[in-house]
Amino acid sequence: MFIWKRWKKVKTRYQMLKKLGFNHQNAIKYANTRKGYWQTAGSQILSCSITDNRLREAGYLFFLDYLNYLKTVKV
Repeated sequence: MFIWKRWKKVKTRYQMLKKLGFNHQNAIKYANTRKGYWQTAGSQILSCSITDNRLREAGYLFFLDYLNYLKTVKV
């Protein structure tokens, strides 16, 4: 939801969806959606294009990863 909200304009959403591999028609269709942020975040639009692995590569932290790290360090 945070990423979709950060791409506020339709133009930005279109450009970013194209970078993520959507074709022209689907990128336009998904960029112009009128669904709310939370509904879009849970939909096929973002769940197929922005995966957990891509978020990890971008530097986002996951609570479960942090929890597993703490278990190995035994703080």
